[in-house]
Amino acid sequence: QVQLVESGGGFVQAGGSLRLSCAASGRTFSTSAMAWFRQAPGKERDFVATISSSGRNTYYANSVKDRFTISRDNAKTTLYLQMNTLKPEDTAVYYCAAASGDALTGNKNWYDYWGQGTQVTVSS
Repeated sequence: QVQLVESGGGFVQAGGSLRLSCAASGRTFSTSAMAWFRQAPGKERDFVATISSSGRNTYYANSVKDRFTISRDNAKTTLYLQMNTLKPEDTAVYYCAAASGDALTGNKNWYDYWGQGTQVTVSS
């Protein structure tokens, strides 16, 4: 079992930055691929970024590539998402997710554990 708690969301102006964190508990963190997803009001939950268990491999949605960076600290069992050059269309609730395996995928059905989400609002 894995419990995930996100933090770091907030309100920021376009062009600004935020860093999200996801604190994980459970014994499988260091062997699991992790990911960030986001969901805007009235829309589907969309893939943002994923990272392998070792942190060496990452994969991003085209909409955030070159602006967002996913990373992890296995010693602290924490996942991060550094978000730069934020745009109003980045406004959403951001969720972290953990898989039972180590494959990199943007398919949300691959992920077994989810946090409660943290709101990110970007004003124009």
